[in-house]
Amino acid sequence: MEPRDADARNIVERNPDGTFTKETLQRAMKALKKRMKLTRLDDESRLGHDAMSRGGRSAITGVQPPPQYPAEVWQALAAKGRIRLDRHGLAEILEQPSNP
Repeated sequence: MEPRDADARNIVERNPDGTFTKETLQRAMKALKKRMKLTRLDDESRLGHDAMSRGGRSAITGVQPPPQYPAEVWQALAAKGRIRLDRHGLAEILEQPSNP
């Protein structure tokens, strides 16, 4: 049985020209979306959010990117317009226009 940590396989792959592979960027986006979802669910599950009150919608828009990926991956995603990075190190997922 193989270990599941980052040492078992390199999750950051690069193209011959030095850019990140499409799969690496997709995995990074998936990890960021999952972290965002879990952070929002944690915020919405706190006390004070119930059916008798105003309800529980999270106001969280940005999270700390997962540390499995280096900062260069997040900067590449920001350059592609997929996320927005602020000066405090938080990443916000930008809505992509749908293809008609």
